[in-house]
Amino acid sequence: MTDNNTPTNFIRQIIEEDLASGKHSSIRTRFPPEPNGYLHIGHAKSIVLNFGVAEDYKGQCNLRFDDTNPHKEDEEYVEAIKDDVRWLGYNWAGQYFASDYFEQLCGFAVELIRNGKAYVCDLNADQVREYRGTLTEPGRDSPYRERSVEENLDLFQRMRAGEFEDGARTLRVKIDMAAPNMNLRDPAIYRIRRGVVHHQTGDAWSIYPMYDFTHPISDALEGITHSLCTLEFEDHRPLYDWILDNISTPCHPRQIEFARLNLEYTIMSKRKLTQLVAEEHVEGWDDPRMPTIAGLRRRGYTSAAIRDFCNRIGVTKSDGTVEMSVLEASIREDLDRTAPRRMAVLDPLRVVITNYPEDQEETLVGPNHPKDESMDSRELKFSRELWIDRADFREEANKKYKRLVTGGEVRLRNAYTIICNKVIKDVSGEIKELHCSYDPHTLGRNPEGRKLRGVIHWVSALAAVPAQVRLYDRLFTVPVPDGIKDKPFQEFLNPDSLKVVQAMLEPSLADARPGERFQFEREGYFCRDDKAADKLVFNRIVSLRDSWGKG
Repeated sequence: MTDNNTPTNFIRQIIEEDLASGKHSSIRTRFPPEPNGYLHIGHAKSIVLNFGVAEDYKGQCNLRFDDTNPHKEDEEYVEAIKDDVRWLGYNWAGQYFASDYFEQLCGFAVELIRNGKAYVCDLNADQVREYRGTLTEPGRDSPYRERSVEENLDLFQRMRAGEFEDGARTLRVKIDMAAPNMNLRDPAIYRIRRGVVHHQTGDAWSIYPMYDFTHPISDALEGITHSLCTLEFEDHRPLYDWILDNISTPCHPRQIEFARLNLEYTIMSKRKLTQLVAEEHVEGWDDPRMPTIAGLRRRGYTSAAIRDFCNRIGVTKSDGTVEMSVLEASIREDLDRTAPRRMAVLDPLRVVITNYPEDQEETLVGPNHPKDESMDSRELKFSRELWIDRADFREEANKKYKRLVTGGEVRLRNAYTIICNKVIKDVSGEIKELHCSYDPHTLGRNPEGRKLRGVIHWVSALAAVPAQVRLYDRLFTVPVPDGIKDKPFQEFLNPDSLKVVQAMLEPSLADARPGERFQFEREGYFCRDDKAADKLVFNRIVSLRDSWGKG
């Protein structure tokens, strides 16, 4: 049973009722992705739900690959999915492929034929649509619906043997061509796919089962008790039940639907994500702007933050769109607790401390985390020449500007106070450097009788480490980029979703491990990129606060 800290929802209530009534002594769920692309944050919701309830109720969760469409599937995606599930913190009870059941599925299809509940149909795709009818008009029976059992068995065997061209015939089940639910109008359960090399079965098969036939049988063969699906499968549930009611399977799992995740400023369609990759709008499936789990991981998101996000949004029966700020809040809260603090200047402006000795370099100390003393501290090098961020200086500003101005005094984080005495410009009028003076008596304390404008970060010019910093932002400029009529979603790509700057970092960051996360003070949370091991590159995970707000 769940404890007081576990979020409840209608699915957990159903499971608890089933366990309490004795309907099930234990539960078994499954996560059944198709290996035709990388998983995204929407899949993470399903992973957390399926594996989470299995853990909480001491049950089991299988990982099953729905690999019935070999044209689009690949072993690369299989391995990526396994990596994602493990990274999120879950282990599966059993790993299966729908293709493991191809022989059994074929046997169940033969059983349906023998019982007069399935037939081989020669209608092509256009004719099937014509015969199917509409939402307001019933369909018509296929002219091949009353073929004899013997003829259907013979044709199905020849389909399997590869005698017919792709699309020449399908195997359909006999349900009701006048059913209000279009999914029950004699749906196909097998189609011909000749000459396709399957990543698990090679070229052994010339026919492949449809998802609506494969899924319920796979669930039953694995002893799944609760088959948790997103809402688009609600209309398919009567077919799910019909399949299991009409064949000799060992059990009848219960399909339960929940709302899929829709997240603002991104898309969740695997087809459209594939387009982004194929059209090179992004650098690949793990581009840090992508909503894929691989992309979020490379950007610097933690598995704990994603699990927290999935629990925050909950499980409901109605679709909705989640604000991006909810996801960003989860990672901010996680990294606020765990990320060491460092200083990085993203738009460097040189500062010369004119009253500091030219040949001197001083070692100061900065805490790794202001709220967690157990994280200890690190050394900071201070010298005559420093870098500060260009945005932290103005020649003139009103009192609301809490940074450095000409004639104004600020504190350097973990160091001294400085006052700007002179601004040096180049021939074009661009500010080249600042000449400042420091107060040697202000290390660790504020000056007496003088009011500071604020606190800014810095790095020593002598010790600074140059690095590339990638400032990632939202991939699209509108909350629902694929929901605007007659407008392709690519039209709303954010041209500023990636900005690359050359930054100066405090020297300790030179030793950052790939994937290691930090708070760059006053800037945001950053992660060392794990695909640029030969150079120092940091990805911005998220800013310190939501800069978008509600538009």
